[in-house]
Amino acid sequence: MNTRIERLREALAEPLLVTDPTNVVYLVGFASSNAALLVDDGTVRLFADFRYAEAAREVEGVEFVQTKRWLLAALAEVLSGRIGFEPKAVSYAGYETLRAGGLELVPRDGFVEALRSVKDDLELDAIRAACAITDRVYERLVGERFVGRTEHDVAWTLQQLFHDEGAHELAFESVVASGPNAAKPHARPTDRTIEAGETVVVDSGCAVDGYVSDYTRTFATGRLPDELDEAYRVCVEAQLAALAGIEAGMSGADADALARDVVDATSFEGAFGHGLGHGIGLVVHENPRLGTDSADVLVPGNVVTVEPGIYLAGRGGIRIEDDILVTAGGLENLTNLRKDLIEVG
Repeated sequence: MNTRIERLREALAEPLLVTDPTNVVYLVGFASSNAALLVDDGTVRLFADFRYAEAAREVEGVEFVQTKRWLLAALAEVLSGRIGFEPKAVSYAGYETLRAGGLELVPRDGFVEALRSVKDDLELDAIRAACAITDRVYERLVGERFVGRTEHDVAWTLQQLFHDEGAHELAFESVVASGPNAAKPHARPTDRTIEAGETVVVDSGCAVDGYVSDYTRTFATGRLPDELDEAYRVCVEAQLAALAGIEAGMSGADADALARDVVDATSFEGAFGHGLGHGIGLVVHENPRLGTDSADVLVPGNVVTVEPGIYLAGRGGIRIEDDILVTAGGLENLTNLRKDLIEVG
């Protein structure tokens, strides 16, 4: 029995058309850029075109229906009645295509995502494996030369280390941001040459069996200016406060406040410009969210990042990020990297 499908069925008031590719993978393990599931009280139907037909026929517990390549137009021809759909996964043009076929469409947001936010043992095994690889990669990275190399070059070394340590793939494009670039939370590696006496923010992770890790550490390329040195100390204090206080039953906003209050009580007030964290799993940003406006409530089985940051435009930045599992008895930190300021050459 597919327990994920059964749990989804318990929440449904009408059949649900699942078109988000990640949700299809989660529910039946089928990866495709052009597939859909119809989940109702009867047989689960998997729709895909000829390119994916052979693989789709091997999926257990579903009835495969081969369609034309234009999937939503094909579904409009074969489905009828009242159908729930995923509004974030269907474009307006797609909605109009389905509606033109006579379907009564009901937006049903977040049903599968709510299931995905609570990890089962197999998912946790994969995430732990990805985290263990990431631990080893960062331990090796600190032995690499930084000064005099470009951010692109260090990012390429990082990718090679993940390959060497057994990662299936990168979880996302690695961030290697040095000097003033480190003040940009989502900086991409550039041809900037890393210099002595600055911070380098490295944000990376890998995937194992489809499940990801997501770590950030900030390194120093020699003695830092006093302001950046103090920012690092405050960022560590903020993260440790969050790790000590986060628990099941807490809202994402309250979790965020644990770290934000520490930063905002210093001269760096306002320099922590993003949320404290987010869920990870099959993709690197999932529910629940930890942020000032988050009403999500943490429950056992959530795996979330805890990543306060301090960003000083034109001067540098700091971010420290761990991956944690929320349990009924507290937190399990899946990240085993040290947090003292590491100096790299």
